[in-house]
Amino acid sequence: MIRYFFLLLLPLFLYANLTYDSNYEKELRVLTSFDIDPSFLYDPVLNNMKQKTLSKDKHFFKAMEDAYLFIPAIKNALSKYDVPQEFLYLAMAESNFRTKAYSSKRAAGLWQFMPNTAKHYHLHIDEYTDERRDPIKSTEAAAKYLSSLHDRFGKWYLAAIAYNCGGGRLSRAIKEAGTDDIAILLDEDKKYIPQESRNYIRKIVAFSLIGSDERYLLRSEYEYLLNRANAYSLATIKLSGGESLQRISKLIGIPLKDLKKLNRHLKYDFVPPYSSNYDVYIPYIKLSEFKQKYSVEPVKNIYKIHVVTKGDNLSYIGKKYGVSYKVIKDFNNLKTTKLSLKQKLIIPIPKKSSKQKVDSKHYYIVKKGDSLESISKAHKISIQNIRSQNNLEGSLIRIGDRLKLYE
Repeated sequence: MIRYFFLLLLPLFLYANLTYDSNYEKELRVLTSFDIDPSFLYDPVLNNMKQKTLSKDKHFFKAMEDAYLFIPAIKNALSKYDVPQEFLYLAMAESNFRTKAYSSKRAAGLWQFMPNTAKHYHLHIDEYTDERRDPIKSTEAAAKYLSSLHDRFGKWYLAAIAYNCGGGRLSRAIKEAGTDDIAILLDEDKKYIPQESRNYIRKIVAFSLIGSDERYLLRSEYEYLLNRANAYSLATIKLSGGESLQRISKLIGIPLKDLKKLNRHLKYDFVPPYSSNYDVYIPYIKLSEFKQKYSVEPVKNIYKIHVVTKGDNLSYIGKKYGVSYKVIKDFNNLKTTKLSLKQKLIIPIPKKSSKQKVDSKHYYIVKKGDSLESISKAHKISIQNIRSQNNLEGSLIRIGDRLKLYE
């Protein structure tokens, strides 16, 4: 009887063993992708970090779910530059996959680029766009940056650490330690690299180990994520200057808020007026519908037309419609701020709207006598925060400027 019972259980034991081995092989592949020795699997800080993440797994998988449209696009961009797929989790560590993420140090986007680094990798930042928040362009920039760090240091885990603390800081640490061995660089007593960086590489590896653990996913409520990330993706469409996101959202039947979420690099709900062929992202499943329905329309057929009357100036008109005077100037290709009676101006707000209401909870239109200090005090928000949200280098602001607050 006992022998018969054992024979019944044998397949279960074999299956459990195969599952364990299979998962162990996946863990080894994760470490190999970072050029890390297998012994790192037994790092106590790493395992503690992994367990803490699993104990709050809803947070981890909620981030994965929110980014399901971005993930295939990110993986494709990483592959394009031969960066291991596991570096997907570097973006998770940096921003939790939030394209609108920004820091007090003025880093922004999925990969938390600083303005100078972003410009070095040709990410455009101006009145209309911040391409650090572009999921595709920022990922390609990050991949190029990581590749250059890998070329410099020779190992992917060193590239990840350098991404966090800087190449110069890591070079000094390696010189001081006399080795680039991860176990020595992460020594908690010697502190060759900052605490943040010691935790940073462990966090990325921990996320990667969890994300590759199909066994865990299969026995959890998140099983659907195993295939979902491969079933959805982004499509890039090219739009001309001034094209309205609201018109596109109605055309393809996607809520404007969802379309804006995919295009956080656009500071307004329209394509920059200076562009003739600008990248905008829609769900891939909507691409066929877009191609069937879309046709170019002159911007005057999309937006409201304002006829200049006595006493009008760009600042006044901007306040009236909640649009920066600079935007009105750019949209109408004005060389000066001088206006003439009965001149027709395109105002980039929906045609049906007689006046654009600006939500003062999120935006502020600069008035005469305003300064960053006065706005900071009035709205109880730091000057640095205002600067970081609006990409301001100094303290110069102009009447009619639209400042983003509390995003």
